[in-house]
Amino acid sequence: MPKTPTLTPLAVAALALLAEGPTHPYEMYQTLVQRSEDRLVKVRPGSLYHTVDRLAREGMVRAIGTEREGNRPERTTYEITDEGSLALGERVAEIIGTPVNEFPEFPLGLGEAHNLSLDTVVALLRRRVGLIRADIAVLDTAIAAIKRKGLPAKYWIDVRYLRAMAEADAATLEDLIDDLVSGAISWDEEKHA
Repeated sequence: MPKTPTLTPLAVAALALLAEGPTHPYEMYQTLVQRSEDRLVKVRPGSLYHTVDRLAREGMVRAIGTEREGNRPERTTYEITDEGSLALGERVAEIIGTPVNEFPEFPLGLGEAHNLSLDTVVALLRRRVGLIRADIAVLDTAIAAIKRKGLPAKYWIDVRYLRAMAEADAATLEDLIDDLVSGAISWDEEKHA
């Protein structure tokens, strides 16, 4: 039995939307942006169309109709296939169950921060914490709106996770700033071989 191709994050998002019901790529894009899933998946209309075309070639989705509104371009509506549903379930299970080092850039920057002045590092970290705290406020607003709508928690556990990770990130960086400002982490030490 041939191995199912690895699904990109955008392919997972597209299949998940089609698991909710048939739609066309432009509507998928609008839904992803409306749900703020573009914070989780890098999405542009062109890349989404390309992804849906690839999923169709691989038999994970199929076209079920084409419509045109006024003088707008034709829009092809797709639905998920049994193979697509299986691949979606397998990929989501793999993502949840298997930690992967995604090589984020920020730890690299921290590891090389000694190449900057202490004042610059502290200022940059404070700016970063401010931006993270602003994101937390946006997430808190989203969580409150979701709760008011009564959306079952299983549909937004990603938002809870993102909020918790942002809070931990901000708190850790605030502790680091305190250590840098107090001198608990010395910036004047020479490196040792």
